[in-house]
Order: sequence, then C-alpha cells, then structure tokens
Amino acid sequence: EQQVATQQALVHQDEGTVKLDEGNLEAAKVNVDYTHITSPIDGRVGLRTVDPGNIVPANGTTGIATITQLQPITVIFTMAEDYISDVVTQMRAGHKLRVDALSRDDQSELAQGTVLTLDNQIDTSTGTVRVRATFPNRDNKLFPNEFVNAKLLVRTLMGVNIVPAAAIQRNNEISFVYIVNANKTVQSRNVNVATSDGANAAVTGVGPGETVVTDGFDKLQDGTKIVVRKPVNANGPGTPPQLKQQQQNQQTTTQGNANKNTRTALPGPQAGNK
Repeated sequence: EQQVATQQALVHQDEGTVKLDEGNLEAAKVNVDYTHITSPIDGRVGLRTVDPGNIVPANGTTGIATITQLQPITVIFTMAEDYISDVVTQMRAGHKLRVDALSRDDQSELAQGTVLTLDNQIDTSTGTVRVRATFPNRDNKLFPNEFVNAKLLVRTLMGVNIVPAAAIQRNNEISFVYIVNANKTVQSRNVNVATSDGANAAVTGVGPGETVVTDGFDKLQDGTKIVVRKPVNANGPGTPPQLKQQQQNQQTTTQGNANKNTRTALPGPQAGNK
C-alpha cells in the first residue's frame, strides 16, 4: 500500500507539472498577441498620429491611429416634438420607419436607412427631439461627420391634392389659396393643410387641375383680374414669380419636420476626431 501511495503522489506531481507548463504556454501566447494590433471593428483607418521613431509610453492616451466604422453608419438629426406620438406608435407596432439622407442642397439622395431609436428627452429650447437612424452604407456614400439633410417618412397619404407651398396664405384663423377662374379673376378659398414637405403641401379644399396663385398676393382680392405669366424654366434657378398649376391627385408622404442641420454620427467608442 505504501508503494501504491507513493506512485499516486508521483502521478499527481507530474500532472501538476504539466498544468504549470500549459499555463506558461498560454502566457507566452498572450505575450505574442501583444505584438499584434487587431481592430475590434471593421472600418476605415485615419491618418496615423504616431510616426516611426516616436516614443510611445505604455500609459499614453494618444493612439497610433483612429478606426471609424462605416458599415453600418448612423445619422443623428432632430425632429419636431409634434411627430413623436406618430413615430413612437409606428415603432411600437414593429414598423421600420424609412429615413432618406440627402445632400446639402437636397438635390440628390445619398442613402436610405431606418429609424434606430429616439432620445429620451425633448430639447425645451427648440421643441425637438434627437433621432438616430442607421444606414447600411454599402457604397460608402455617407462619410463620418458629413453634413446631410434627413427626411423621415412617417405615413403615406393616398389620393390627396398637391399644391405649391408658396400658394398657401394664412391669417390668424385659417389657411386659404387664391383660385384662378376661367375669366382670369381670382377667388379665395379656404383649405386644410394635411402635411407639407417644404416645397409642396397636401391640402383639401381644391380640386385637381385648378390653378392657384403663387405670387403677388399683396394686390389680390376676390374678383381681381390677373394675367398669367408663362414660366421660363419651372425647375431652374432664377424662375420669375408665376402662377403654377401643380395640383395633382396623387399620393404624398408625410415627412417629419426634421431639422436640416444634421451630422453623420460615428457609432461605437472608436469614433475619432475628424
């Protein structure tokens, strides 16, 4: 029995030696890993902040380079508090709300994404809430800290009439437009504005094909005879004031009144200074 106990003790001793060697091996692997720098995310590497020959202290706060994630990327913009109820209702129902990222001049669409989340407080000084939207950005059209305009699609209105926003006049109580009659006289008509996206508005109270006045309201009253000026270039810059017949029985989309001063946000703690 004494011999058996001695052999068992030797076996345990050898097993301990093996465990110690395995621990030393794992420690050596960790030390080898310290010789390689691996990014925790995929992204774009910025200009290096340290050059060969510079002294890098172990406790230094300056990194060698900044890596910014581009796919996906998020955009933070502000939305009027009036739309919070509609947006929250849609999100709670499981609907993905579409967000369009447009160029600074609103002329080209850069990317399409969806609402990710809303901030938990309203900015009382502006009456807006911050919204974060995520974009796949597969073609890298969105760049970190780029200035973009955001349009949020809340709901779609079907079969509404579209008129130029410039045609809508307001007083203390109602909104109205001036309709051009067949004898070239004008008549005011009350309208209800369902929504507006800046250049156009969806209204009730006018019919498809009716012509509305978009200029020279200070001299107009019911029965005033007018002369319709033909547009030189309806879509180009420098278009003279004119009457536009742009009412169409078509669908319009309700756009959240997003603040135009938006910036592309950098997700994750690796966001660097640009």
